[in-house]
Amino acid sequence: MLLNPGSVLGDRYEIIEKIGSGGMAVVYRGKDKKLDRYVTIKVLREEFIGDEEFIERFRSEACSAARLSHPNIVRVYDVGEDGEINYIVMEYIHGDTLKTAIRKKAPFDSRSTINVAIQIASALSQAHKAHIVHRDIKPQNILVGTDGVVKVTDFGIARAARATTMTTTANAAGSVHYFSPEQARGGYVDEKSDIYSLGITMFEMITGVLPFQGNNSVSIALKHINEELPDIRQYNPNCTPSLEGIIKKSDYEKSR
Repeated sequence: MLLNPGSVLGDRYEIIEKIGSGGMAVVYRGKDKKLDRYVTIKVLREEFIGDEEFIERFRSEACSAARLSHPNIVRVYDVGEDGEINYIVMEYIHGDTLKTAIRKKAPFDSRSTINVAIQIASALSQAHKAHIVHRDIKPQNILVGTDGVVKVTDFGIARAARATTMTTTANAAGSVHYFSPEQARGGYVDEKSDIYSLGITMFEMITGVLPFQGNNSVSIALKHINEELPDIRQYNPNCTPSLEGIIKKSDYEKSR
C-alpha cells in the first residue's frame, strides 16, 4: 500500500515522497504540519496489519526507543495509526546510508573507519545503558548526514521484528551478513550481539567486502558460527594494527 504525495496521516503528517523501503516498512519523506519541519515517516507494510500482537509489540518498542536521546541516534518523534495504517515519525536526516557510502567509497582509510565506528559505538552505549539492544546493526540502518554526523536508526523496531515470525526473507537475507553467532543459532541475544555486528560493519568499511559470503542465508549464518574473520590486510594492507585488533576483538564468540 503506497501512499501518494499529499496524503496526510493523523491530520498532521503530510507525505512528500517515497525515499526507500525495507522488510518491515515503506519509508517516506514527510512534513510535520504542526511544527513545520521535515520528518521521516515509516509506514508498516500491509502484511503486518492483521497481526495485533506484533502491532502492540511494535508500538511498545518504538515508544521505548523514543525515550533515547543521543546525538548519534535518530530520534523517534511519534508513533501512531490512521485507519489501518501504522506509522512511526522520526527525525529526517539529510544524507544517505552508510551502506551507500561503502558502495561508493570503500575501502575507507583507518581514520575514517574509526571516526564512524566511534559514533556508532557511542549510540550503542547509550542504548545499552537503557537496556535496549538493537539486534540489527548493519550499514543499512546507519545514516551519514551531509554534516558528517553518523546516526543509528531503528532502535527498538528491530527488536519487535525479531520477536515475530513475520520478518521477511529479504530482510533476513540482508541482515544475516552482520548476524552475531547467537543470532545465527536463534539463541539469546544481548548487548554483545550489537558489538559483534558493529565489528562486521567495521570490517566492511575498511575492506569494502563482507567477511562471510554464501549461496543462501543458512550457509552465511554457519560461517559466522564456525569460521574466523578473514585476514583484513589481504583486502587493505594499510589498515592499522590497532584497528585490526579492535575488529578481531569484536569477533568475541569464537574465543569463548
